[in-house]
Amino acid sequence: LDITSSEVPLDGLEEELSRFADHEVVQQILHGDASELKDTVRYVDATLREAEMASIQDYVAQSENLLALHEHIKGCDGILEHMESLLVGFQTDLGNISSEIKSLQEQSSTLSIRLKNRKAAEEELGAFVENLTVPPQLITNILESEVNEEYMGYILELQNKLEFTTMDEKAKTAAALKDVEPELERMRVKAVAKVREFLLQRFYALRKPKTNIQIHQQHVLMKFKHLTAFLKLHGPEVFVEVRAAYVETMGRVLRQAIGSYVSALGRLQTEVATRNDLLAGPEMGAAGPGSSLFGALASGRGREETSARARAGGASVFALGNRANVLKDLDTNPPLIVHQVEAKGIRLPPEHVFRSTHKLLMDTATSEYLFCADFWSTDQAIFRELFAGAIAAVEEQLQSSVTGCNDCVGLMLMIRVAHEHQLVMTRRRVPSLDTYFDKVNLLLWPRFKQVLDAHMQSLTALGNERSVGLGGAATSASEQQALPMAKRYAELTAAVLALKADFADAQLEHNMERLRLAMVDKLGKLAANLAGGPRAQGAFLINNYNSILTVLREAAEGVAHGPTASAFEEQLRLLTQRFVEEELASHFKALIDFVQQRDGTGGDADAGAEEVAAEAAPLLREFGARWKASIEQIHKEVLAFFGNLALGMDVLQRTLSQLLIYYTRLAGPEGILARAGPAGAELRKEAISQPSMLYEIKKHSSRNFGT
Repeated sequence: LDITSSEVPLDGLEEELSRFADHEVVQQILHGDASELKDTVRYVDATLREAEMASIQDYVAQSENLLALHEHIKGCDGILEHMESLLVGFQTDLGNISSEIKSLQEQSSTLSIRLKNRKAAEEELGAFVENLTVPPQLITNILESEVNEEYMGYILELQNKLEFTTMDEKAKTAAALKDVEPELERMRVKAVAKVREFLLQRFYALRKPKTNIQIHQQHVLMKFKHLTAFLKLHGPEVFVEVRAAYVETMGRVLRQAIGSYVSALGRLQTEVATRNDLLAGPEMGAAGPGSSLFGALASGRGREETSARARAGGASVFALGNRANVLKDLDTNPPLIVHQVEAKGIRLPPEHVFRSTHKLLMDTATSEYLFCADFWSTDQAIFRELFAGAIAAVEEQLQSSVTGCNDCVGLMLMIRVAHEHQLVMTRRRVPSLDTYFDKVNLLLWPRFKQVLDAHMQSLTALGNERSVGLGGAATSASEQQALPMAKRYAELTAAVLALKADFADAQLEHNMERLRLAMVDKLGKLAANLAGGPRAQGAFLINNYNSILTVLREAAEGVAHGPTASAFEEQLRLLTQRFVEEELASHFKALIDFVQQRDGTGGDADAGAEEVAAEAAPLLREFGARWKASIEQIHKEVLAFFGNLALGMDVLQRTLSQLLIYYTRLAGPEGILARAGPAGAELRKEAISQPSMLYEIKKHSSRNFGT
């Protein structure tokens, strides 16, 4: 507000008044009287003038200071102007520096690219020069040093240089190659000659007697396996010579070693069964051709060392017995040591010779196959070439042994051993003997079938007279007893079925079924020619079927409950039922016919009660008069028919139980007489009581041959 102005602006006065309406001074002005207002105005005006005068005096008093301040401000302006000029200079200099830095970055990038290019060129050129140059020391080492493990390093270095000069396109066109090529060729020729001489010496060392071939291969030859790769690439003509030398050396060593072992072991083999040892052949005594040589087979290697003296009275040649021990630990059980077996005077069955021979063959083939695969790299044919002689030696011995083998169980054991050995080689992941084992199977299976066919032909060719089946003249007491050939058949069947349990073979099952049918047919024909009627014929079949089942039930689980055993069990059950009926009919035929006819099983079941009672009366009285004597006679007859006491007592119990059933159907509480009215009731009073019959049946069922 300019107090000198004549006009005082009043704009916004109302707003100011409203704003400060509550102020004490404003309240006094607005609500006071006019005289007081005028006094106040005059007071305010005087106060303002005093303040103005005081301000003027202060300004005059500070004028010098204001002048000094002005001078200082001018000085500051000069300094700031100078600083501005300096900063402008700095800005210019910084722009120049930025340009220089950018230039330096461009130069650095250029130098980095040049350095990278020079390094790449240096690396390629350095490798090229290094591979193309031949150090004098390398020449000296190749030409003058002996072949040893250190020499392998020189060979590898020379091999790298030779491969570089022959495979690198730039090296082929390099002028420097003309200078080093003659020297490289001289080194190659010398190295090939020295390696050839070294390897041949090491190969010929394998021919020395008592040399441990596997140790020599692993600890001597394997260290220098890269030499063969060097010869194959840079001395192919020498490689062929060296390879042929190894094949010839190892082939001869392995053939001699395995051939000698097979020959020595073959001399210890004994003939278990002859061509006359057939199912329907003559009975064989303990010391005759049927004597078996398979008794106590000890654990481990001793399980295979069978003494003929120990088996003088042992199991039949058709029984498996302890012969299955040859299948134990096929992968870990080592081959027999010939001189130890000879020292003990032991003779070996064919399956043990077969197992031991093929265990040696497998272990040798595995070792040689793995060595050849590593030492000769990818040359797969070398093993077949060098091992052919060893396989031929085994095949020759096996062909001779199998061709003359008439031991059906032994052949089956050899088939199982071959099968297990194939699985062992599969687990080892060594396919080297796959073809050989296929040949072995093609040799063993046909021979097994020939021997099995010979057994069937012996059954077919056997006469149908009972004395022929017994191997001599038959007596009346022995006519119904089990034949030796039935037990032989059972032993052979149990052995074959037990050995085939781990693998299915439809052809074998078919052949065994043919053999079973042939045996059943022959027993049926022999029974048909027996005198004595149906009872004697039935007893003969029961005795033989029981003899067969006894052996089968003692065999392995799969055999005891297999289809062959089930078929014989069903036939034995039917034959036993038929024999029981025939035996009862021989003593109580009229009574049995009456019961079967009148008890609803015949055609006249509806006859009158009196007629039934009248017809039953004589039968009931006759039975009461002689039933004890008849049971005694049945007891004697049944036990006479069956030489096996347990079988005889079983059949006797079944017979007497069936008799009780028939009598109960006649005179029991719900029997025929009980339904025949008063006359039938009167007859039942004369009937034998059931407890009496049970007592008599139990008494006779507990008696043996001596009573």
